[in-house]
Amino acid sequence: EHQATNLGVGSSNLPGRATRGGGGNKGAIMAGAPKILAFAGSARRESFNAALLRAAAARLEAHGATVTALALASLDLPLYNGDVERDQGLPAGARRFKALLRAHDALLVATPEYNGGYTPLLKNALDWGSRAEAGEKPVAAWAGLVAGLVGASPGGRGAARSLALTRQLLTNLGVSVVEEQFGLGRAGGAFDEAGGLEAPEHRATLDAAAEALVRAARQAADRA
Repeated sequence: EHQATNLGVGSSNLPGRATRGGGGNKGAIMAGAPKILAFAGSARRESFNAALLRAAAARLEAHGATVTALALASLDLPLYNGDVERDQGLPAGARRFKALLRAHDALLVATPEYNGGYTPLLKNALDWGSRAEAGEKPVAAWAGLVAGLVGASPGGRGAARSLALTRQLLTNLGVSVVEEQFGLGRAGGAFDEAGGLEAPEHRATLDAAAEALVRAARQAADRA
């Protein structure tokens, strides 16, 4: 049973640990389970990528991680505009997103494919999350993070192009993306009634990607 914490619009409670770069001893705090922030680049209610994110989060937890599920749409972010940033500062949703990034050790990102690339919802959130406030270094909220990628598509390629571009985008932000990833093609018939993956080979590949991300999160914490 997937037991990830859900953070919606009204959530103000961040995970109970010191944040990265906030003076806490990250390695000591990581003595228990690594904390992984999970989000999908789709807001559609019946999203294949949201379903895949839930399946992947369950495997992360099986390997000892604590998962926080975030709906990017709940951040209520406007389309990035430098004039808005200059005149009004960062929106509240952007500040909350950055706080969540700092409070976690790793990311799980489910990236749909729109016209051969990542979605506007995902790109806009990453753009706002990359913006520095007074006294911050550029992309400071992303420092030390590792990430794992999954993606689903109705066609046979399993969001391959979006996975590649999302990997590049996160790498540009300074995130270390694990090599293991999972692309699910023909997603419309890939899930069972309980929301799990039907095919044993799909379950095995997803589990391997989840295990790799948990391992990388632990190693990153040990280096901090």
